[in-house]
Amino acid sequence: MGSLGPRKPRNIPLETGWHLKDASKSQDNWIPVQKVPSVVHTELIRQGRISDPYVGLNELDVEWVGERSWVYKVAFNTPEVAHGEEVDLVLEGLDTFAEVVLNQKCILKSANMFIGHRVNINDRLLCDGTNQLEIVFSSALEQGRCLEKEHSKHRFIAHNGETGRLAVRKAQYHWGWDWGPVLMTAGPWKPVRLEIYQSRITDVWTTYELSDNLHVLQGTVHSQIQGHADVVRFRLFLDNETLFETEAAPSADGQVKVDITLDNPRLWYPIGYGSQPLYTLIVEILVNHNVRYTTTKKVGFRQLELVQEDDVFGTSFYFRVNHVDVFCGGSCWIPADNFLSEVSETSYRKWLNLLVRGNQNMIRVWGGGVYEQDVFYDLCDEMGILVWQDFMFACGSYPTWPGLLQTIEDEAVYNCRRLRHHPSIALLCGSNEDYQIQEWYGLDYQQTDDPQEWLKSTFPARYIYEYLLPKVVAAEVPGTRYWPCSPFTGGGKNSGDLTIGDIHMWDVWHNKQEKYQKYCELGGRFNSEFGLASLPCLETIKSFVTDQSEMHGQSVTMDFHNKADGQERRIATYVLENFRQTSDFETWIYLTQLAQSEAMIYAYKDWRRQWREPRLRQCGGALAWQLNDCWPCSSWSIVDYYHRPKPAYYAIKRILNPIAIGVRREHHDWSNSHLRPQPLQYWLWVMNSGHTSIKAKVELRFVSIQTGRDTESTITRDVELIGNGVTEILEGQLEDKRQHAVVLAARVWVDGQCVSRDADWPQPFKYTRFPERGLSLSVHETHLVLSTEKPVKGFVIEEKDGVQLSDNGLDLMPGDPQSIKMEGFSGGMDQIKWRFLE
Repeated sequence: MGSLGPRKPRNIPLETGWHLKDASKSQDNWIPVQKVPSVVHTELIRQGRISDPYVGLNELDVEWVGERSWVYKVAFNTPEVAHGEEVDLVLEGLDTFAEVVLNQKCILKSANMFIGHRVNINDRLLCDGTNQLEIVFSSALEQGRCLEKEHSKHRFIAHNGETGRLAVRKAQYHWGWDWGPVLMTAGPWKPVRLEIYQSRITDVWTTYELSDNLHVLQGTVHSQIQGHADVVRFRLFLDNETLFETEAAPSADGQVKVDITLDNPRLWYPIGYGSQPLYTLIVEILVNHNVRYTTTKKVGFRQLELVQEDDVFGTSFYFRVNHVDVFCGGSCWIPADNFLSEVSETSYRKWLNLLVRGNQNMIRVWGGGVYEQDVFYDLCDEMGILVWQDFMFACGSYPTWPGLLQTIEDEAVYNCRRLRHHPSIALLCGSNEDYQIQEWYGLDYQQTDDPQEWLKSTFPARYIYEYLLPKVVAAEVPGTRYWPCSPFTGGGKNSGDLTIGDIHMWDVWHNKQEKYQKYCELGGRFNSEFGLASLPCLETIKSFVTDQSEMHGQSVTMDFHNKADGQERRIATYVLENFRQTSDFETWIYLTQLAQSEAMIYAYKDWRRQWREPRLRQCGGALAWQLNDCWPCSSWSIVDYYHRPKPAYYAIKRILNPIAIGVRREHHDWSNSHLRPQPLQYWLWVMNSGHTSIKAKVELRFVSIQTGRDTESTITRDVELIGNGVTEILEGQLEDKRQHAVVLAARVWVDGQCVSRDADWPQPFKYTRFPERGLSLSVHETHLVLSTEKPVKGFVIEEKDGVQLSDNGLDLMPGDPQSIKMEGFSGGMDQIKWRFLE
């Protein structure tokens, strides 16, 4: 150790120079690691030791990787350290059972992927020498199996993956899910570094309240200090203007807090409802008037409520931000890759930009993945995306022995503290579908209020969701709403109750396999999961089907890249119920995607229609399962693994437009063997998410599918659309003789501009032919201009990487030309591949 004077802290990343080996192999089997963060599979792929598990059936060939123990090692020189300086080894994430050895001495054992670690190593360093750091990762797969046997009195129940996963605090989807492979990773999946300091700020957070009129913010800025500080300085900026600056001395335990008052604060809103101002909070340690340590955070201020009030439909469930009721239209999020070390900031930004471009304002971080990287939440703050954040429990009956409960509590505290400054966090939710496990398997939900008694029941995880986690949330994130599970309608009750709580609406696709045209009858107060599976884009399929003979809808490879139970039968059911049979593979891809798109139209359009005026907000939100994929596959995603949107993505975008028109005819089940034509009701409405009412012109046409001519006079209305709600425009009746021949085509104009279109087609499409549509296409710079002589269903341009489309999967009507902006496109019509329903 040197005698240098006071210095600012330093971070020394340990990113390069690492090596990896199978722990069962001899010392000469080390292979170089490209860079840490890292997981074993990616290094073995780079070295050609294993084949890419995302291609073909290669997943089966690499299963052995998850059954082995692995060792990472790196050498680093002892850093120059001044007197009084501390040296910490910081390991932000270890996946999962890890023993950290420095210079042949064990300094840490970890068994939780979701917790970061910091170990002081001053007395472990070799003075003026080279230090050897090794991290031994035991197989989480084998450890889970052993723990299940050790705690055999617990009834291990799990949907998806081995039941041993319930004993391991690791991303649960690594055991395989109904959309993802079995790839049991290991490694330092987050950064490893040395931090050298004399004093440091270990945490900064704010607590605050807004006055009833939102004009005054009163709160406290908290910080925790390690080491010496004469004073701690706090500064708050917005748009380079200093709004607050003060200093305070730390208490004996290192805590420092200062009160803050802001008049007329600029408040953070979700996208579409206001702006997203982020204040810069800078906290500094001062010693002898010199800055010794600095922490900077972006913070936003908002008032957020979960509104649960009795009404005519039961009990409401929706979010209110700064006195504004918000309809949450969005998606559920799974991890963006099986190899989490490979997900870059660029990738996160692409995904979340897609969400915002698609008019979505909420994302639900699902409980079988991970608490996402910091940059994910930073981007949600920046973009105005509300985050429904699950704790990491999914689809199982989790055990609760004391050691496991302790690491779960540590995990909850660690991640609550990490996330609590983000204004985007709307809800912290205890688990995913675990109360359904309790219901389906008859596990005991005791009437007693004593949490210790819950631990003795056949559903001991209730202790986690209704006692441990809410206790942590109340202590660490006061004011943030906690919800025990998704779905949850109240303990011991039917989680499918449509009158209360949130629901996972899987009566379409799963369960009863209802027709997607019935979504309007099936929704609840907040629909936090629903979806229909489809194949990915053709170029994505080409990435994993390398044998041309397997390039068809029923090949082994195609089935292998769809992990859903009964997937082939269910996709076929929904396609063949609605569209004509085909043996052409590209047409089959198109039809699966069109069926998915139609399902999303029926769900979002009707559920958003239920967002009426206050006290009549029957549906508070709809979150599609799912936005993304973790590998190239067929699934419920609306955007595939390579960021290629499916038509469903654009369908949702149109429905969630700030002003969106909707038209729908009554559903009549054509599959009844004694089907008879009958008159059908139809309805026309307009949805407006703006704060105030607005004048508009509405049009409804009745267009013949076969001739393209209007079958009767167009209905037009000059209307005033209510703000933040739905305006019902008209209803009527289609006579039985024309219900199968007419498209209901609706448009709405504001200030002379058409801002939304919708079309309702006779169902099912297989009964209708679409010959000679008279479609005309032309390219004008970066716009594709479309017009037609007869109605066109589902016009889709093939997605091209690097080209961003403003719309896709369109319905086209005669006399109503449309254009699609193609940012990044250069070329002519010969470079555009397109199709529509024929």
